[in-house]
Amino acid sequence: MSVCLRARSTRSLTLPLAVSALTAVCFLPAVSGSFLNWDDDVNFLQNHAYRGLGLQQIRWAFTSVLFGHYIPLTRLTFSLNFVLGGMNPWGYHLLNVLLHATNAALFYVVARRLLAAAAGGGSQARRDDPAISAAAAVAALVFGIHPLRVEPVAWVTGRADLLCATFVLLATWAYLRAVEGAGSARRGLVLASAGALAAALLSKGVALSIPAVLLLLDIYPLRRSPRLGWWPLVREKIPLFVVTLVAAAVVVYAVRHGTPLTPSGRYGVVARMAIAAYSFIVPIARFVWPFALSPLTEMPARVTLDSKFGLALVVAVVITVVLVVVRRRWPAGLAAWTFSLLVLAPISAAVKVTTDLVPDRHSYLAGLGLAALIGGGVLGVIRLVRRGALSRPMAWVAAGAGLTLLLALGATSWSYSEIWRDPETLWRWAVAVDPGCALCHSNLGEVLLEIPGDPSRAAEAMNLFRRAIARRPDLREAHFNLGTALMIQGRYAEAEAPLRRSMEQTPAPIIVHERLGRLYLLQRRYDEAVPLLRNAARAAPQAADVRGYLVEALDGRARELQRQDRGAEAELLLGESRALTGEIVRRP
Repeated sequence: MSVCLRARSTRSLTLPLAVSALTAVCFLPAVSGSFLNWDDDVNFLQNHAYRGLGLQQIRWAFTSVLFGHYIPLTRLTFSLNFVLGGMNPWGYHLLNVLLHATNAALFYVVARRLLAAAAGGGSQARRDDPAISAAAAVAALVFGIHPLRVEPVAWVTGRADLLCATFVLLATWAYLRAVEGAGSARRGLVLASAGALAAALLSKGVALSIPAVLLLLDIYPLRRSPRLGWWPLVREKIPLFVVTLVAAAVVVYAVRHGTPLTPSGRYGVVARMAIAAYSFIVPIARFVWPFALSPLTEMPARVTLDSKFGLALVVAVVITVVLVVVRRRWPAGLAAWTFSLLVLAPISAAVKVTTDLVPDRHSYLAGLGLAALIGGGVLGVIRLVRRGALSRPMAWVAAGAGLTLLLALGATSWSYSEIWRDPETLWRWAVAVDPGCALCHSNLGEVLLEIPGDPSRAAEAMNLFRRAIARRPDLREAHFNLGTALMIQGRYAEAEAPLRRSMEQTPAPIIVHERLGRLYLLQRRYDEAVPLLRNAARAAPQAADVRGYLVEALDGRARELQRQDRGAEAELLLGESRALTGEIVRRP
C-alpha cells in the first residue's frame, strides 16, 4: 500500500510540475523584454512612488487608484521587484512568467477535481484515474501555452491579471475541498476561500464575480443544487459575498477617481449591449484562431448594429439559445459559456467603455472555462477508447493531432513573446495587423521619437501621427505627439495648434500642460507659460526639470513686468521664483 501511495504522490506532483515547466518555456523570450510605452512608462519609468518597500511605498500601494485600478498587492510585487533588481526589467518579466507557470499548475489541480466531478463523482479514487489526470493536464496546458496568455505575461503591467488569477484558483481549490468536508473543516475552508478571494480582489477587481462562479460550479459539475437547494448554497458563501460587496465599492471608487471614462451618453443602451456581446464573442474566436493578435483593439468612434457589433449580438444570442436547448445532453457547454459571461461581465463594455475594446488580458480568467471544456473533450475520447467505440489507430491519430495542436500553440506563444519584447517591434506588428488602429500609429511614432538626431525616424513619426489624426481626429495622444515632434524639430509655430487641440480635450493630462508651457517658454510667451507650468509643477513636485522651466518662465515674465513699470507684480513672481530655486537646491 505504501508503494501505491508513493506512486500516486509522485504522479500527482509530476504532472503539474511538467505543465508548469512547459508553460514557462513557451514564454522565455519575454524574460529579456523591456518596459513598453503602453502604461509601463507611467507605472515604472516615471513613477517613483513604488520604488522601495517602506511605509511610504506600502501607503501608496494601498491608496493609489492609478489608471482606475485599486491593486495594492500587485503594486507591492512591483516594489519587491525594485528592491531586488532596481529598474532592470528582467526581474519584472521573470516574476510574470513564474506567476503564469504557477497558475497553469494550480489550474491542473482545480481542473482535475472539476473533471472528476463531471465524470460522476469527486472521490480521490476517481481523481486518481489516469484518464482524469491526463485530461486535466491537457486542459492546463491549453490554458498555459495559449497565445492569448502572451499579453498579460510578456507585459509587466499585465501582472495584475496573473496575480489575481493565482488567488482566484486558490479560492476555487479551497472551495472545492470545502464541498467534500463537513463541520468545522468545511467552515474553515470556506473562510480560507474568502481570504484568497480578498487577496484576488486586492490584486485586481476582475474577480468580483467569483462567488457567482462558485454557485455555477454547484450546479455543474458538482450537481449540489438539486440535493441541497439554493438557500444553503448561498448561505455557506456569505463570507465570500461580504468580501465581494466591500471590494465592489472600492472598485467603483477607483474607476471613478482614477481614470477618465468614455461618457455614458456617447453610446446608447443597445450599442453598449452590442459592444458587450462583441467583447464576449471575440475571446472565443481568438481562442479558436489565436493568430494575428494585436496588443490593441481600438474602440470605434461610432457603433452601429449593421456592423461586426450587431453580428456579435446575434451570435451571442444564438449561442445562448442553442446551449440552453442542449443543456441536458451537454451541460458543460452551457456551464463554460456562463462562466465566461460571469467573468467578463465586470470588465465588459456594458460596465465601462475605454480605448482598448477587447484586450487579450481580459480573457485570462475567462480562458479557464474553455480550457476545461477541451479537457472534457479529451476525457470523452479516452472513454471512447476504453469502451472500444474508437479504434486504437483512430485514437493515435487523435493523440497526434492534439499534440500537433499543442506544439502549434506553444510555438505561436513563443513568437508572440518575441514581438512583445520591445516597443518598436510591438507597435510595428500592431500597425501591420490593424492598419486602421490610430492609437497604434501614434504609439509607434512615439517610440521613433525616443531616438533623437535621426531625421528619417522623425519624419516617419510625424507621418504616423498625421495618419492617426486622419483616422481619429479626437485622439488626444496623436495631437500631443505631433506637437512634441514639431517642437523637437524647432517648428514652434506649427507645434502650437496640435498641442492646443490636445489641451481642449477635457480633462487634459498634466503632461500636456507641461509641454504647451514649455513651448510658450521657448517662444518667450512667459505670461501664457507660467500658469501651465504652475499646474505641471503642482502635480509633479518631484520633477526638478518642470520646476526649472517654471523658474525660467517666472523670471522672464518678471522682466517683462519690470519693463512695464509694474514692479510690485514683478517682485511677487521673483519671490515665487526664489522659493522654487531653493526647493530645487534642497531637493534635486
